[in-house]
Amino acid sequence: MVAPTRSDTLSDSWRDGIFNGKVVFCTGGAGDICSGQVRAMVFLGADACIIGRNVQKTESMAKNLAASRPGAQVLGYGGVDVRDYNSLQSAVDRCVAALGGIDFVIAGAAGTFLSPITSLSPAAFKAVVDIDLVGSYNTLKATLPALEKSASKHTHDGGRTPASGTGGRIIFISATLHYRGTALITHGSAAKAGVDTLSSCTAIEFGPRGITSNIIAPGPIAATEGTMRLMRLKRGENPMKGIPAGRWGTVKDVADATIYLFADTGSYMNGTIIVVDGGHWRTHGANDNADFPYPNFLLSRNITGVGDAKL
Repeated sequence: MVAPTRSDTLSDSWRDGIFNGKVVFCTGGAGDICSGQVRAMVFLGADACIIGRNVQKTESMAKNLAASRPGAQVLGYGGVDVRDYNSLQSAVDRCVAALGGIDFVIAGAAGTFLSPITSLSPAAFKAVVDIDLVGSYNTLKATLPALEKSASKHTHDGGRTPASGTGGRIIFISATLHYRGTALITHGSAAKAGVDTLSSCTAIEFGPRGITSNIIAPGPIAATEGTMRLMRLKRGENPMKGIPAGRWGTVKDVADATIYLFADTGSYMNGTIIVVDGGHWRTHGANDNADFPYPNFLLSRNITGVGDAKL
């Protein structure tokens, strides 16, 4: 795997070294979007711990991310399931012991698939909620002591940027599918709605302690597994139909939003949602194409091409 260049990863707007000496902890860190977020942080000086279930994939990605900057430390902890709090807590403890603390957290582990409610088993629904929502809560819970410690060192009164930079911040990765409702992804939509609320409550409870909590909600991001899965609903039509910006999003777009929230630029951002989708959710509605004409495909007893899945 060839490591992307700096210009492939983040915009030229950001100054090198703004995250020197900082540590970012990321669940789902070997995924398409989260690895791009971490890579941007590493380019700008941060060290990192990425967490995943697949050992080989996570460790391989960690080595690839570390190659982004000479001297960077990126630890890859595989075999960690965010649904298992003790496993996640152990990974957090290892990260703190190895790198000295955690300043930023990205809760990005997720899992979903397409299925109508009629084919969606209770176990499958629970699996997605457990990964996306419970996993996000477990990530928050396990990293809170480290985030509070970092936040206490990086107070900000709206004036001059602290000499030691920023810290004590968490980003939850959500989605836009639940804003207006999306067929075939009820489980993922319900879970992400919960993640949005989790972030809001975190901002309220821990804002007075210096911690900020925000959401990044990516829309259709090119060459990612999630977007390719959802594009099954758009076969036979222009895949960029309904995106006002007229293009696919990129992982770089999400990485720039991440830097904005973690850098001094995001010091007064708390309890908010940054949607990175080119305006797509504003035009998003019921699916209407030859393969899945709405509402016929929901009323049919012979739904093909979609179904339950095991996680």
